[in-house]
Amino acid sequence: MVAGNPLLEIRDLVACPDTDGESEPILRGLNLTVGAGEVHAIMGPNGSGKSTLGSTLLGSPEYRVESGDIVVKGESVLEDGPDERARRGMFLAFQYPQEIPGVSVIQFLRQALSARKGIDLSVLELRLSAMEWMKRLGMDSSFVDRYLNEGFSGGEKKRNEVMQMAILEPEIAILDETDSGLDIDALRIVASGIREVRADRPEMGVVLITHYQRLLDEVAPDHVHIMMGGRIVASGGMDLVERLESDGYESFRSLT
Repeated sequence: MVAGNPLLEIRDLVACPDTDGESEPILRGLNLTVGAGEVHAIMGPNGSGKSTLGSTLLGSPEYRVESGDIVVKGESVLEDGPDERARRGMFLAFQYPQEIPGVSVIQFLRQALSARKGIDLSVLELRLSAMEWMKRLGMDSSFVDRYLNEGFSGGEKKRNEVMQMAILEPEIAILDETDSGLDIDALRIVASGIREVRADRPEMGVVLITHYQRLLDEVAPDHVHIMMGGRIVASGGMDLVERLESDGYESFRSLT
């Protein structure tokens, strides 16, 4: 970890679906601190609030923060929309990336990079950068000319998310079930891509939301957290994953 203010602090975060009527909170006083260069894995059963956490961090209008705070590099981002949070260096890799017909990958990257860093690279400059990462991620060189996620396999969608993370150079990356739907070969390629990005940007913080030990074996997180009932109930290292594999989530229910 690099000394200084934490990259991300989640302080007693309470959030619920932003509906017209009353809704019960999904996140119920969640706390997490991510330092520069750290990888934090969050595991939990279905319905524990993992994906809600990712969406709330990036300011999704589907969720409303009732109390608590989200602080990035010492400044609250609660009043910021998704675009401003992205400009601050927050990045979310989606569990189910959306298809955008008519918009090529290279066009999307150019617009996103311009919004993120105010850099207006030429298509040629960006293509050269993208081609380097496509090679490192085992992607065909024609990939950037395809429409975003249209007709992509599950592995292609996830590798595209990793390529976006590489090119946009975020301060803090939230990866929401990046391993979802991947076979073991695709997972290893995606995990290798995550390691490659971290090697280029050692100060980047990562929040890795996952169900499976196999991704953690490949990425080797610094901290592992168990999330249940909308909050973190246990934290540790890979020993926590081994306990989870052995005893399941039932062994943690008494902590909720």
